[in-house]
Amino acid sequence: MSTDQGAFTDQFLALLQERLHGGGEDTLQRSYELGRRLLGEGLGVLSVATIHHTAVLRALEGARSQEQTLDILSAAQSLFMENLSPYELTQQTLHGVNLAWRRLNEKLEAEAKRIAHALHDEAGQLLATAHISLADLAEDLPPRSQRRLQETRDILDQIEEQFRRISHELRPTILDDLGLVPAVEFLAEGISKRGGFGVDVKSHIEDRLPPGLETALYRIIQEALTNVSRHAQARRADIRLWRAGHDLHCSIRDDGVGFDAQGVLRPGGHAGLGLMGMRERLAAVGGALSITTGHGQGTELLITIPRENADVSANYHR
Repeated sequence: MSTDQGAFTDQFLALLQERLHGGGEDTLQRSYELGRRLLGEGLGVLSVATIHHTAVLRALEGARSQEQTLDILSAAQSLFMENLSPYELTQQTLHGVNLAWRRLNEKLEAEAKRIAHALHDEAGQLLATAHISLADLAEDLPPRSQRRLQETRDILDQIEEQFRRISHELRPTILDDLGLVPAVEFLAEGISKRGGFGVDVKSHIEDRLPPGLETALYRIIQEALTNVSRHAQARRADIRLWRAGHDLHCSIRDDGVGFDAQGVLRPGGHAGLGLMGMRERLAAVGGALSITTGHGQGTELLITIPRENADVSANYHR
């Protein structure tokens, strides 16, 4: 036991003795405050249980009868419950935050879908109308003017292609229609062309995943490939999807410059919104993210999602 835990044990033992000698609500309140300090120091529930266990054993050394033993255990139980109250409140708060995050993701995905359809359908119709108007106009122009008009039509074609790309990345219809793997392959092809590096996708998953899980994984892979394109200076990236036992795995690996993972991920580090978003999305579906990287060693993101948690993701709606 560390020195800090020893000091907390002494404090709990003092509260226990006070409770045995008639301490009331004030003693319980101070036990609650001790629990808050333990939580603030970063001690987990197991550490609190160890402190409680050690203090109770020390108190029981002075018991002279079965009645005294029962009194000590009863007083210790009430104090222990107060110790744990801040942990319970924190758990409830985290549950509320996760629920709010899920609902926010649902709203964001719904809004992205609406905007994507507007770009694809409404903007596409406007561009088609512009092409028809320019074609009609070209019939009455001399050849030189027609060539200049064709340049304008070429620009409109580029704009239309950009609209398609943005529409797809906002909310790819292929994800809804065909599933995660075809959507990731389409995404990889586009990012590879724009980023100038190869992206290889291999999957050993043949069945469709729950909608929320597909959405979460697609967004994480999208963010990871965007980071590779912006920062990694990589020549290639590899995406792998497979099952092992009851777990679902996804690996995104690049051969880029890497980064100082410990410095970025330690408390007070600058993890950035990208990594934070990945972790939050994974937390919502019961998954975990591990990062292997180093300067000049490339980077691998390994996602693990327990199979039993996949049903939770079905609560998401597209």
